[in-house]
Amino acid sequence: MRYKNFWILLIMLLAGIVLGGFMGQLAEGISWLSWLNYGQSFGLNSPLVIDFGILVITFGLSIQITMASIIGLALALIIYRLI
Repeated sequence: MRYKNFWILLIMLLAGIVLGGFMGQLAEGISWLSWLNYGQSFGLNSPLVIDFGILVITFGLSIQITMASIIGLALALIIYRLI
């Protein structure tokens, strides 16, 4: 079995998620493809702000998982296994 690089897998998975999410956003206006943008969003609704007077730190995280991003993730895994 040949060695596959973890970093290549990680980059491909992230690219699949981002491109899938982008395609879902594009398909939102098309009635028969609108299901691609269906998903769930979770994370912090408002950012956490820590104010030290001279230093302000803001923490925030929001993740939106859509059908298109799941399809992009699956395609990235398939492509990774083929290379």
